[in-house]
Amino acid sequence: MAVKVYNPTSNGQRNRQSLTFEELTGHERTKSLTKGKSESAGRSNGRISVRRRGAGHKKSYRTIDFKRNKIGIPGKVVSVEYDPNRSAFISLINYVDGEKRYIIWPKGLKVGSEIIASEDAPIEVGNALPLEKIPAGRNIHCIELHRGKGAQLCRTAGVGATLAGIDGDYAIVKLPSGETRYVHKKCYATLGEVGNEDHMNIKLGKAGRNRWLGNRPKVRGVVMNPVDHPHGGGEGRTSGGRHPVTPWGQPTRGYKTRKKKNNTDQFIIKRRK
Repeated sequence: MAVKVYNPTSNGQRNRQSLTFEELTGHERTKSLTKGKSESAGRSNGRISVRRRGAGHKKSYRTIDFKRNKIGIPGKVVSVEYDPNRSAFISLINYVDGEKRYIIWPKGLKVGSEIIASEDAPIEVGNALPLEKIPAGRNIHCIELHRGKGAQLCRTAGVGATLAGIDGDYAIVKLPSGETRYVHKKCYATLGEVGNEDHMNIKLGKAGRNRWLGNRPKVRGVVMNPVDHPHGGGEGRTSGGRHPVTPWGQPTRGYKTRKKKNNTDQFIIKRRK
């Protein structure tokens, strides 16, 4: 997909870059697969759990088929659509039994193509198979971590993991972060990479466009009062005067927050750092 660069007709357009959306074929969402979405503004039970969230444009949620559990039933790609809830595009699939579902759109999947989820599915982009049935070296995405739970890994725009091989009951998967880990060989994954790889090249151009996405402004700790932040206070301007920390005093650089004894440590072969 190409990136559109705008002429500097205003300050908001001066540094703006957006997608051309030339891959999209459908504009009207399928109403049976959408539902209302209430905005929590980063709050859980009334308390802020994620800071700097709120407002933003109203959205409808598209129900995505992450489980790919229509085993052995072929479907045809009807359209490629925009989804405001994620960076990746989505595809509408019509199955031969009459059911419709959305899936994450893989790069290169064309309208009219046929896809299927099965143990003996062809090795083609968009098909879902157990990891043990996929040849080593192939790019995969939408990978399950637990059998039947649905895809949890590699769902964002432009990413793809590599299947390195099979070791006993587990497959060795190299993730985009650089981490290499074991995933059970019976877990399903989809062939190919997630589309919309140019999402990383978007430049919003103005603060207002960030507010439309629901992102609120960030205030630096050094300009706050001591009662509000450990970096605050002082007679003049300072750069904090100490190692950077959160408002609650936890270090923000180089501090490892992962649990010392994590049950999933045994499945990680190589760390991402």
